[in-house]
Amino acid sequence: MEQQANENTGQNADRVLDIRDEVCPYTFVKSKLALEQLDSGQILEVHLGNSESASNVPRSISLEEHEVLGVEQPEPSHWVVRVQRS
Repeated sequence: MEQQANENTGQNADRVLDIRDEVCPYTFVKSKLALEQLDSGQILEVHLGNSESASNVPRSISLEEHEVLGVEQPEPSHWVVRVQRS
């Protein structure tokens, strides 16, 4: 489920991708596709629902040479990864 950035879902994010119901490798694939739709310097906020994805998505995105701005866990079974497209 994708959302447009607003005050409640990703202040300063250009796009928010809520894929908490997905698992690896789909979380990375969907994150990568969303990043490809952004311009250089824009920020993607990805909401993930499991620790494996929260670990693998930032690592894989870094290998794609995008900048991982942060990973937070606002509540159990919910991680937020913020990425800036290179």
